[in-house]
Amino acid sequence: MIIALLFNKKRVTLLFSSLFILSFFSVRAQSGTANTVGPEKGALVIVGGGNVGADIWARFIQLAGGTKARIIYVPTAQEDSMLKSDREIRSLKQAGAQEVVVLHTRDPKVANTEAFVAPIKTATGVWFEGGRQWRLADSYLNTRTQQEFNALLNRGGVIGGTSAGASIQGSFLFRGDTKGNNIIVGDHVQGLGFMHNTAIDQHILKRNRQFDMAEFIKTHPDLLGIGIDESTGIVVQGNRLEVIGISYVCINDYNIISGKEKNPYANGPFFFLQKGQVLDLQTRRIKRDIARANNTGN
Repeated sequence: MIIALLFNKKRVTLLFSSLFILSFFSVRAQSGTANTVGPEKGALVIVGGGNVGADIWARFIQLAGGTKARIIYVPTAQEDSMLKSDREIRSLKQAGAQEVVVLHTRDPKVANTEAFVAPIKTATGVWFEGGRQWRLADSYLNTRTQQEFNALLNRGGVIGGTSAGASIQGSFLFRGDTKGNNIIVGDHVQGLGFMHNTAIDQHILKRNRQFDMAEFIKTHPDLLGIGIDESTGIVVQGNRLEVIGISYVCINDYNIISGKEKNPYANGPFFFLQKGQVLDLQTRRIKRDIARANNTGN
């Protein structure tokens, strides 16, 4: 235990540029299925891997209390040889965190102890490092640590993460198999569930994964599929999803995939969002379009 300090992006831009010119569209939430929501209090910052830009770090720290931010850094998804890396700790401090505490164990019995969870009780934010998401599930699922993560959200804190640290925040654990990340539905399928009724994928355009989520949602109509490219993130507060970063977020809605809903802006079974766009997670309606905002100054 440690408690201490080949989908070309240019092509995407051309194919989906019309999405960013028009201001509003809507697709109805699935009839008879549970609503997809983030935390009622607090916020999530979910990043698709790659380089985490200064703007994303700044948003995370701002949501965690700015100069008063006390961050729990969780490297558990990484391999043992990578646990001593302090690159992300430096980034968190450079972004303005007052305090960064590393929290890690491979043992769920340890994660279930009062001594282990004590630092979370005074924290304002948690950041999950990338790696393999099943390691996070093995260590923290259904433990007091998971309870304290939820308690942090309930008092208005923020939970963020990148790559594996993104996928673990959904309710369904996408690519959670211990044998490899090419297995979509594997031997670990339960995430920490900070974002309800969702499956979250990462590196989607960089690794040409955008069609994988659409195929998965065909057989899981109760879930909203969210694919996030590298150096890009979503900020989720209640039913509000906002895109930050430099690339795209791919939304996979069963009603669109199945043909029950017609979406004139979707080129295929999904639609893309970019920086500045806001999606209502219940109605699946774009509340703010980046082109409109730029033209009107809103």
